[in-house]
Amino acid sequence: MPYSVHRAANILSWLFSPVAVAPAVYAAVVLLGFANDHNGIYYLMVLFFSSTLAPVLLISGLKKTGKISDYNITFREQRFLPLLVLVAVNALGYEFIQEVHAPRLLTGILLFNSINMILILLITLQWKISIHLFTLTSSIALLFMQFGTPALWFLPLVPLLMWSRISLKAHNFMQTLVGGVVGFLVMYAELKWWTCL
Repeated sequence: MPYSVHRAANILSWLFSPVAVAPAVYAAVVLLGFANDHNGIYYLMVLFFSSTLAPVLLISGLKKTGKISDYNITFREQRFLPLLVLVAVNALGYEFIQEVHAPRLLTGILLFNSINMILILLITLQWKISIHLFTLTSSIALLFMQFGTPALWFLPLVPLLMWSRISLKAHNFMQTLVGGVVGFLVMYAELKWWTCL
C-alpha cells in the first residue's frame, strides 16, 4: 500500500475511533438537545468519563503493562479484559447519571453501552467484530433519535471508515459490515424502546 494511502487510512481510523466519536456525539446531544437543562455539564462529565477518559486510561495502562500489543487492540484475544472493565464503567456511569434524574435518552446511552459491550464481548469470544464501525453507527442512531433525519447525513462516513479499517488490515469486509449494521440497528431499537417506556 502506498504510504500516502496508508497515512490517510490511519488518520481516518483515529479521527473516527470510539474515543473520538462518542464524546463528540454526546456533546452535541447534551448541548443542543438539552441546552436548558441545568445539569447538562454533569451529564457530559459522566458521559465523557465513561466514553473517553476511562477507555484511554485503561488501554494506556494495559499497553504499558504489556497486556495488549497496540492501542487499537488488534488481536481479538486481548479484547476480553478491557471490554469487561468498560461494561462495569458504563454500568457505574448509568447509576451516577440516574441519581440526578437525567433525561431517559441519556440514561439509555450508558445503560445500553454497558449491555452492548457484553454483546460485543460475547461475539469477540468467537469472532472479531469492528468496534470502530459499531461505535460510529450506534452514534449515528443516537443522533437520529435526538435530531431526526438530518443525522443520516453522517452515513457516508460509514463506508469511509470501512475502507480505512480494511486498508489497515484491522478487519475484513464482513467484520466492518456487521459491526456497522448491528451497531445502528441495536442502538436504535434499544433507545426507541427505552424512551417509549
